Amino acid sequence: MTDTPAALRANLQALRLDRGTAPPEPSRRRWIVVAVVALACVLAVVVRLVRGGAPVPVETARTVTRAAEEGKPVSVPVLSGSGYVVSADRYISIGVRVPGRIDRYFVEEGAHVKAGDPLVELDARDYQSAVARIDAQLANTRAQAVLKRAQLARARSLAVAKVVSRDELDVREAEMHAADAAVRQAEAELVSARVNLEYTTLRAPRSGVILAKLKEVGEIAVPGGFSGSGDLIRMANLDDLRGQVDITESELAKVRLGQRAQVVPDAYPERTYAAHVVKLYPQVDRQKGTLRVEVQIETLDDFLWPDMSARITFLDDVPTPAGAAAVLAPRSALHTAEGGTFVWVVRDGHARQTTVTAGRDFGEQVQVTQGLAGDETVVVGTPPPLVDGQAVATGAR
Repeated sequence: MTDTPAALRANLQALRLDRGTAPPEPSRRRWIVVAVVALACVLAVVVRLVRGGAPVPVETARTVTRAAEEGKPVSVPVLSGSGYVVSADRYISIGVRVPGRIDRYFVEEGAHVKAGDPLVELDARDYQSAVARIDAQLANTRAQAVLKRAQLARARSLAVAKVVSRDELDVREAEMHAADAAVRQAEAELVSARVNLEYTTLRAPRSGVILAKLKEVGEIAVPGGFSGSGDLIRMANLDDLRGQVDITESELAKVRLGQRAQVVPDAYPERTYAAHVVKLYPQVDRQKGTLRVEVQIETLDDFLWPDMSARITFLDDVPTPAGAAAVLAPRSALHTAEGGTFVWVVRDGHARQTTVTAGRDFGEQVQVTQGLAGDETVVVGTPPPLVDGQAVATGAR
């Protein structure tokens, strides 16, 4: 049976879509299901990271526990710098007092000498002859003085008998006084000549070690001159060696007289020498903004020499109760939040947020008075975002 045109038109009209009407809205339940599924995925990722997912790489360091030694407090480094080993008396330059040709040296570089030991000898023949000449002049003036004294005695006896006038007696007395003065002058010249003769041998003014010989045998040495040109020997006193270092103005509060320190020579990094601060120079270098500090090395040996490079570390005491140990953590391990100060402690490969109480600041380390036992491994530096219990891959610092 064939449909009529009217029936076909009705069927086509039923199939037509109305463009003005919107599709039906998705149900509220569908959006709730989507949100729940997304939250579940996020939670699954977090749980996977915390309980065995890919570990987050972090840098770690060990905390330090230091117990006080018998009779000594706990000390930690507060400041360190590169400096030099110097002699307390600096260098002792020994020069000539009289000119002369260098005949010989009694010492070589590196020789240890005591006060009074001969160091250098000059050609002394001119000074020996000067002593002999003045000695002869002294003998002559003494003989003249004896003659003048005898003549005065005779003149006095004749003056009593009115044989010699008063004027002649005065002349004899003046001649006798002049002869005595000539004797004293000759004696003084003889002393000076003998001193000059002694100066031809240079001697050590104190104990020390010979650092350098500044002229060679056969050269002419003269006293004085510019820049110590008359110096023949340079020596140093090794009985009092010190470490010298420049510190910046911002660090002056960390150093005080009497403070304990350590000196480690660059040449022997395995050797550590105890020292204490003995000098703070009275003037700051304006251009560098630094102050020079000296520490006296308490125990000396043959490994220390002037002008050696050394690392000088200043120590300070950690305030701790009697019988207690000091716990120190790296400064970069401590973090501050609204809840206070905390550190990330690594246990069994997982990071645990631990609240701590920070004490005194000691440069690169901070005292922890509560929260750590002193044997923990803590995350240092700026770690990536961590979650309590998260797996971490540690790298030692």
